[in-house]
Amino acid sequence: MSTLDDTKQAPEELEVVHRKSGLRRIFERRETSLVLVLVALVVLFSILSPRFASAANFGQIVTDMSIVVIVGIGVAMVLFTRNIDVSTGSMVGLTAFFAADLSAKNPDLPLIFVVLASCALGGVLGAINGGIVATLKVPSIMVTLGTLYIYRGIDSALAGANQVTAQNLSPEYNTIASWTIFGFPGIFVYALIIAGIAHVFIRHTYSGRSLLALGSNPLAAEKMGIASKRWIFGAFVLSGVLSGFAGVLWGARYGTVDSSVATGFELVVLAAVVVGGVSVNGGNGSILGVIVGAAILSVIAIGLALLNVSQFWLQAIQGLVIVAALVFDIFIRRRVEARRKGARS
Repeated sequence: MSTLDDTKQAPEELEVVHRKSGLRRIFERRETSLVLVLVALVVLFSILSPRFASAANFGQIVTDMSIVVIVGIGVAMVLFTRNIDVSTGSMVGLTAFFAADLSAKNPDLPLIFVVLASCALGGVLGAINGGIVATLKVPSIMVTLGTLYIYRGIDSALAGANQVTAQNLSPEYNTIASWTIFGFPGIFVYALIIAGIAHVFIRHTYSGRSLLALGSNPLAAEKMGIASKRWIFGAFVLSGVLSGFAGVLWGARYGTVDSSVATGFELVVLAAVVVGGVSVNGGNGSILGVIVGAAILSVIAIGLALLNVSQFWLQAIQGLVIVAALVFDIFIRRRVEARRKGARS
């Protein structure tokens, strides 16, 4: 009789165990920890500054993080392949002036053509990075650090002392990022759509899994027939295309575009991506992490601004965040490797 009762209780016990293990997996995910950090920061800044907890302020946070998310997704794709792109700030700056200037000088030009032209220019800039890295095997940090200055120099030569303001642009251009749906700004909707497509690509397609496999173990990936050069080149091109699209949104969002646009922006993007859990060693990370990482950086920036903290301290904090995220990533990797060795032994 007791055996029969035990048999009846077994499925319930298994269900409880399964539920506990499922919750444990959720709380062990890095994205869950990041969300908790984000909530803690929001609560902290709301206590320190009553102005922080307002609809207008949260709207600004969402808007500011959107461009970081768009560019960060491209950077994440590059990091997945065990490479890095630090030229994104200059690519955004160059394409922002190119798109705004093109629209201002050709007011009858359809906006879609301006967007596509800016994305194409960004794609060319990314292709230069990817071509050198993939074919010549030059370390990506050196290549993109060089093109960071080259692209900024081209931007300065193209713009000179000129600037394009909102008055020079068409109303259609100015509203491309400011339209709303259910209270959410259009620029945030663009970021969510791009993030959704990227998530499906990475997690639910053979191509996306190939990209992660290439970053996890390049030699094994090549033995499996994964064309490393093509994927590395493609990741850099995508980073450039998204930077080109972000350049258009930058002009529409901030209204004034000159040669100094997005200076240092690559640091903000890299901080958001690394904080979001994308490993600089390749093959690991998620698009959701990029979104949460961008939100954390945006909350910190706006929160410190409301507390009248100097922008120089903000840069120092961004650098500290990157270092802390890198150290944490190394710690996690070593812990995982130790577990694998223990399981084998």
